[in-house]
Amino acid sequence: MPEFSLELNDDQKALRDWVHGFAADVIRPAAAEWDEREETPWPVIQEAAKIGLYSLDFYAQQYFDPTGLGIPMAMEELFWGDAGIALSIVGTGLAAVGVLANGTEEQVGTWIPQMYGEPDDVKVAAFCSSEPDAGSDVASMRTRAVYDAAKDEWVINGTKTWATNGGIANVHVVVAVVDPELGSKGHASFIVPPDTPGLSQGQKFKKHGIRASHTAEVVLEDVRVPGHCLLGGKEKLDERLARARERAREAAPAGGGERVRNAAMATFEASRPAVGAMAVGTARAAYEEALEYARTRTQFGRPIIDNQGVAFQLADMRTRIDAARLLVWRASWMATTGKPFTSAEGSMSKLFASETAKEVTAQAIQIFGGNGFTREYPVERMHRDAAIYTIFEGTSEIQRLVIARTLSGLPIR
Repeated sequence: MPEFSLELNDDQKALRDWVHGFAADVIRPAAAEWDEREETPWPVIQEAAKIGLYSLDFYAQQYFDPTGLGIPMAMEELFWGDAGIALSIVGTGLAAVGVLANGTEEQVGTWIPQMYGEPDDVKVAAFCSSEPDAGSDVASMRTRAVYDAAKDEWVINGTKTWATNGGIANVHVVVAVVDPELGSKGHASFIVPPDTPGLSQGQKFKKHGIRASHTAEVVLEDVRVPGHCLLGGKEKLDERLARARERAREAAPAGGGERVRNAAMATFEASRPAVGAMAVGTARAAYEEALEYARTRTQFGRPIIDNQGVAFQLADMRTRIDAARLLVWRASWMATTGKPFTSAEGSMSKLFASETAKEVTAQAIQIFGGNGFTREYPVERMHRDAAIYTIFEGTSEIQRLVIARTLSGLPIR
């Protein structure tokens, strides 16, 4: 039995240092410019592609780290560099994971390369799930996909929102309702190939933070995709829907609808530690900026870190960051090793890390004083960026709801 250890191995240290180097040398210097421009940082994505950082192979290698720490370490370092640019680099991964999780081998081989493109001609992809009236409440999704058997095509209508890379993507992965009576169990995912008629970009959002990441509505009007664009294929879908209908009939007297909603929430649980790692990266960046400022900023003849009020703030900031990282690592290890989230550990990690990012970046501004309120210093941008972590991939309120339901076994509302 090996001894318990939190020491990273040589490969993990090399990965961390490599990604950190890219974040420090390429992402950091470009962060302020692309935040102001509020545009996709194509040159930075291209640089990431040239060294293999923007590729499916990179994330696949980290996914197979037996400790589960490859992905969270990479996320923390990238988002330490800048949250907006980092999200532009990793956003395609959301769509790629959707295809990997639900697609056939042929679909994976056909579509994922088109999501990334080539180093000299990079592409991006978009995962489209949220809707104007269906964010946390996935069972309220309205986008419909209807099968046209005569043409072996699916016809998709609806509007998606908050789509990273929405409208500018080469490939869109769209979640749609195929059987409204089954709630979230009646959903399926579809590939919308490049230049498909009927798909258009709606409103592009001008955001409070992560402004280098493109976020927009995606409008689908009689979008027709071939039958082979249904992820997993129609035979698999029909079998899954049949099982869901049978289970719904069996569970109806005992309140099966509630179990359907909880199962939908559970599908998001495994991805939440990665978002927690992103939040840790932003929090750590703000802490490091504040620590250096406190060491060099002199007031009343001495560095401000000599004052208990500042020193204690920094102590609390570092403690929360380390605690958040450990929660993220625990959940990531559990997911990789097949340990069930019996206490909603995935949601715990995302909740604590995202709230930590908001608090730490706010404290960093306080330590900087008036300087922290200006764009001359990066903590202002980091504070704006941190706000997103308590919102996307499930709000903090949803995380608490998931945790409370898991602990109590009751349908807390």
